[in-house]
Amino acid sequence: MTSTSALTTIITEHIQTAPKNRITFREYVNLALYHSQHGYYTTKVSILGPSGDFITSPHLSRDFGELLANQFADMWCALGQPTTFHLVEMGAGQGLIAADVLSYLQQHFPDCYATLNYIIIERSPALRSVQQERLKHKKVSWTTLDALPPITGCLFSNELVDAFPVHIIEKNNNQLQEVYVTTKDNSLKETLGSLSTDKLAQYFDLVEINLLADDYSDGYRTEVNLAALDWLSNVASRIAQGFLLTIDYGHIAQRYYSPARHRGTLKCYYQHRHHDDPYTNIGQQDLTAHVDFTALERYGEKVGFTNVGFTQQGLFLMALGLGNRLANLTQTITPGPDGFNHLIQRRQALHQLMDMTPMGLGTFGVLIQSKGIDCNVSLKGLVVPPLT
Repeated sequence: MTSTSALTTIITEHIQTAPKNRITFREYVNLALYHSQHGYYTTKVSILGPSGDFITSPHLSRDFGELLANQFADMWCALGQPTTFHLVEMGAGQGLIAADVLSYLQQHFPDCYATLNYIIIERSPALRSVQQERLKHKKVSWTTLDALPPITGCLFSNELVDAFPVHIIEKNNNQLQEVYVTTKDNSLKETLGSLSTDKLAQYFDLVEINLLADDYSDGYRTEVNLAALDWLSNVASRIAQGFLLTIDYGHIAQRYYSPARHRGTLKCYYQHRHHDDPYTNIGQQDLTAHVDFTALERYGEKVGFTNVGFTQQGLFLMALGLGNRLANLTQTITPGPDGFNHLIQRRQALHQLMDMTPMGLGTFGVLIQSKGIDCNVSLKGLVVPPLT
C-alpha cells in the first residue's frame, strides 16, 4: 500500500468513528500534513528547494539569513546586550537560515555571537534529521515549544504559520457554516454544518469582519486559523524579555477577507505547481493558507505582546542592507565568465528576495512583536530605507 492510500485509509477510518461521521477541515489538514507515519511534513525530506514542491527565501542565497542576522544583532543591542541571547527558530526547514545566521554573526558580530544560544523547534522528524546533519554546531540545540523555558532573545519563523491547519467557513443562507470532511462512495467529500466552536465567531469579532454583511455573497468561503492564536499564546508564555519575528505570506484582515476573494486563500503545492484540490495527493502535497496579520497583532496584544511594527519583506531586507549589497555587487566580481555568471545569479537572487509583484517574496509580511521591553524600541528592519 502506498503512503498516499495508507493515509487516505487512516483518514477514512478516523471519519467513520467521529461524531456524525465527519471531521472539521482543520482535523483533515492536520492528518494530511502531520500524521506521524504518513504526513506530508513529518515524513518527507525533499519538500523544500528546487527538487521539492516549493522554495523559500533562504534557498535563493545566503543573503536572506545574513540580513536576518543584522536584525538579530540589533535586537541583542536593544535588549541591552544580555550575557545569554536566545535565538529560537520555529520550523527551521533544512537548517539553511541557522547555518547562515551563525556564520554571519560569528564573523561580523562576535560579541553577540559569544552570548548566543541557538534553539530549533521542529515538529518534523525528517527535517530535524536534516538539520542535525547540517548543524553540527556547539551553539545549536533542539527542543519543543512546550519544553522551552522563558527566554531573553527572539523567537522567529519563516513560512511557518501558513502551514498551520485551518478551519473553512462558508456563508450559506445568510448564516456562517463550517466545512466538514466526510465520506461518500468511497471518496472524501465536503459537507456543511454548524460551527464546531464558538471561537470561530469570536475570531471575526477580533478582526472586525462581518461576513453576514451584504457585501459578501452567499457561498463566500474563507479560512480561520485558530491554531495560529493558540501558537501565539504559547509563544508569549516562552518570552521573558524579547521579540517575536514572523515572516510569511498573508494580508491584513480587510484584504484577507475582501468580498472579491470569495474562495479564500487555500492552495495546494505539488512539485512547484499549485492547484485547488486538497483531496488529491494526500500526504504528498502541501496545504497552505495565507496569514491574517491583523489577527496576529490583535490577539498578540491580548496575550501580552506589544506590536513593534509590520512591513513587507522587500522593505525589511532593504532596511537591513540588501540595497547596499546590490550596489556593491560589481565591486566583488572576479574576472572571467564564471565570475560574471555568479554576479548575474547573485543579482537575480537579491531581486527575488525583494520582488514586490503580487506573487513575489518581497510582498511577504514581516511582523515584529515584543514583550517585557520598552514599547518605543526602534529596530533597523522597520526603518524605511532612504531613496537613492
